[in-house]
Amino acid sequence: PSILKILASTCMSEELPQTLRTTPLTSIHRELGARLVPFAGWNMPIQYAGVVAEHLCVREKVGLFDVSHMGEIDIKGKDAQRFLQYLLSNNIEKMTDGSILYTLMCYEGGGVVDDLLVHRFSEDHYFLCVNASNADKDYAWIEKNAASFEVVTKNTSAETAQLALQGPRAEEVLQPLLDISLHDLPYYHFKGGQVHNVKGIVSRTGYTGEDGFELYLPAGDVRQVFRALIRQGEPYGIQPIGLGARDTLRLEMGYALYGHEIDAESSPLEAGLGWVVKFKKGKFIGSGALLKQKEEGLPRKLVGLRLLARGVPREHYRVLADGKTVGEVTSGTFSPSLNIGIGLCYVSSEHSIIGTRLEVEIRNQLIPAEVVKLPFVPSHVKK
Repeated sequence: PSILKILASTCMSEELPQTLRTTPLTSIHRELGARLVPFAGWNMPIQYAGVVAEHLCVREKVGLFDVSHMGEIDIKGKDAQRFLQYLLSNNIEKMTDGSILYTLMCYEGGGVVDDLLVHRFSEDHYFLCVNASNADKDYAWIEKNAASFEVVTKNTSAETAQLALQGPRAEEVLQPLLDISLHDLPYYHFKGGQVHNVKGIVSRTGYTGEDGFELYLPAGDVRQVFRALIRQGEPYGIQPIGLGARDTLRLEMGYALYGHEIDAESSPLEAGLGWVVKFKKGKFIGSGALLKQKEEGLPRKLVGLRLLARGVPREHYRVLADGKTVGEVTSGTFSPSLNIGIGLCYVSSEHSIIGTRLEVEIRNQLIPAEVVKLPFVPSHVKK
């Protein structure tokens, strides 16, 4: 029961509006018995059969997520590549047509505006997939910084729906519904094609650590595709999956969630995201502040903690060493794969070494824990 309370209350980075937005699949979620909760301003399914059952279904078989709350932004024009190279932390120039890149938008001070995926159609056409709670803020930031570049930007979130089909049987389920081949679609690449006669984009990406796909489709046509995938997946044990299992799956991978591990006040370097911060490419927004941080050293670092006794670490729980507070939990859960509590937390750098023994304060008790290498469980993506 506690995991539902955690997820319903901690997935927000901003205050909920009075009226929740809904995806085109909301009526189907109700048909399927989903429990709907407020999430990033949306009324979203947190679970259907139960978080643990759905989590294990994705790890062992295949699951289907409605992630239509995510935001999509189109960038076109002769300066599109040059603009994104300045706007984003990763090296856009290394991208080729059909490739996808994970990257960050940063503020001048080095804090994170958002983390996102960039998809390249051509040198003068890209589209960005951004976090649901940040879509409007991100678009305003992009428009503000695009003023001196010859680009056209468009927020296409309202007209775009997104599904995620994840798990070891995902390719077998999806391929019969496509007019394109998935066999030659590498990890972090995409193709345009028809899914159950609906034109869209198929990308080999996901937030679970399993092989799988994310489908970008017209909002008006996503219902028929969702139903077709459920029918096609029945022999493979497919289940609809809620945001509860989405969170436990991403935590087992050690993936950052905006508003928890990264935000306007945190540095991507201390969050372990230095691999997407490319100083050698030249100046980008926030590069000066981040380079200074790198040169001066980081006072804290994000680590994975595995409990050594029963308990569930939750957001903001204190992390201690020898009775002294050395950090706090940013995200925590009970891992269905490991049958133990796990969490991500910021700790002072001297306590971030793999194998370091720490404690997490849970209900006034100090539960022993150990800093472990991420991910908590092996990834099965096809790289």
